[in-house]
Amino acid sequence: MYLTKENKVEIFKEHGGSATNSGSPESQVALFTRRIEHLTEHLKRNKKDHTTETALMSMVGKRKRLLNYLKKNDIERYRAIIQKLGLRK
Repeated sequence: MYLTKENKVEIFKEHGGSATNSGSPESQVALFTRRIEHLTEHLKRNKKDHTTETALMSMVGKRKRLLNYLKKNDIERYRAIIQKLGLRK
């Protein structure tokens, strides 16, 4: 599996503040970004996998909604997570 429990804990610790803070928007955006990167690589090799493509589009939408929430409520946290993850927005 590409995303083990240890990898998730590391992502939550780096972006959420602690290893158990999996509910913060920053940690969720970071987790979605990691999954999106993995699925993008998968789709480059498997061009006809339409189910994965649908799941990827769903994740991109969820990440976008979380980023819009952050932008609306706390612009500094939004700017920090965009810069840290290297997202173009």
